[in-house]
Amino acid sequence: MIRVAFVGKGGAGKSTIAGTFARLLARRGQPVLALDSDPMPGLPYSLGVGVDDHPIPDDVVVPGPEGGPRWVLRPDLDADDIVDRYTAPCPDGVRYLQFGNLWGPVVRLQQAQHAWSQVVAELDRDAWHLVGDLPGGTRQAMFGWAKYADTVCVVVEPTVKSMHTAKRLLTLSGAKWGPARLVLVVNKARNGSDAARVSERLGLEAAAAVPHDSAAGRADRRGAAPLDSAPQGALARSVDGLVDHVVSLYGLSEEVAQ
Repeated sequence: MIRVAFVGKGGAGKSTIAGTFARLLARRGQPVLALDSDPMPGLPYSLGVGVDDHPIPDDVVVPGPEGGPRWVLRPDLDADDIVDRYTAPCPDGVRYLQFGNLWGPVVRLQQAQHAWSQVVAELDRDAWHLVGDLPGGTRQAMFGWAKYADTVCVVVEPTVKSMHTAKRLLTLSGAKWGPARLVLVVNKARNGSDAARVSERLGLEAAAAVPHDSAAGRADRRGAAPLDSAPQGALARSVDGLVDHVVSLYGLSEEVAQ
């Protein structure tokens, strides 16, 4: 099963692409769990679900054992229980699970992120395709929150700042727990040369070039999902091609319904 994380500079559009990717994968008859660890969650909007603050409750996490993790899931709960009880249903059959937000003290975010780590480690690898949206920037990905993923999609705009962040994120390949695959996704490309310029700068061929889509931009301003506002739009078509690419990396092309 696919385990993918979307990372990139804040504002690069990773949440929009991650949510669209999750829904298009689910449309192929696949069980998809969309995971959100961003304390400023944008994933639910691209999933088309009216939930913007739906974190797991505080009481599912308790102090961990001496010498172990600081926080762990409550002993009467496991990863399957978390999915069964606390996911929100989304269009196309996707389930959405949010682990963090900025409400309340910082310790709540720390608790939620420890729960994220335990849940992704314990989930049956054959039960779900996991599509994770990590916070913008490098810190969370570099500190191991992407380690559940064997494929990391680095979303980058054709701007100097975004490419600088992407260049750092691409060093994840050198980590001991680094992903098996790094996939470069160029977003908001305004002309044919943008993807080539980004690929040359970063030393990695772009697996997908998502064009600047004014219809998707208007939908974003309304909090609407691209697949609901422009189902045949340029963004939707490009992300569907990205799904094809990632599916092929796993050798699942013949197993995943088109």
